[in-house]
Amino acid sequence: MHPPKHETFDLSARTNTDPKGIVRAVDEYVVRPWGLYVARPTPGRPQFHYLESWLLPSLGLRATVFHFNPGHERDQDYYLDVGEYTPGPDVWTSEDHYLDLVVRTGRDVVFADIDELLEATRHGLLAPGIAEQAVQRAVHAVDGLARNGYDLNAWLAGEGIQLVWR
Repeated sequence: MHPPKHETFDLSARTNTDPKGIVRAVDEYVVRPWGLYVARPTPGRPQFHYLESWLLPSLGLRATVFHFNPGHERDQDYYLDVGEYTPGPDVWTSEDHYLDLVVRTGRDVVFADIDELLEATRHGLLAPGIAEQAVQRAVHAVDGLARNGYDLNAWLAGEGIQLVWR
C-alpha cells in the first residue's frame, strides 16, 4: 500500500512534478477563479501521449482527459481524481485521496479504487476524517453527474465552473 500521491504544479517554471519526483514540462497553464488547467505531453507512457487536467479545489477534484495512443483507448470521457488541490500564486500542490471516478458522458460514472481508500485508512496512511471527506466529495460528484445526465461540463457549469478543453 502506498501513501497518498503528491504533485507540484510550478506555474513560473512551467513544470509538473509527478508523485515519483519526475519533473515534466507543461505546455499550458491557465488559472481561473475555480481552478487550474494543465496541458502536457506524457513521454514514456505507452497508454497515452498527452493529458489535460483541471484542478478544482472547491470540489476536491481533478478532472482529466487522456489522449490515448492507438490500441490503448478506454471507454471513458473523463477521469476524476478525488483529493486536496491547493492553489498558490506560483505553485499549486495536490494530494490524491485514492478514490477515482470514470465518467462516460450520457451513460454513467464508475467508482474506482474504493479498496485503496479503505486500505490506506486502515494502515494509517490517510486520517479517517480525510477519508470521510473523500467519500463525501465523490458522492457529491456522482450526484451532480447523475442529475445532469452524466455530463461533466453541464454539472460543473451549474456550479459556476466553465471548463475548456483542447
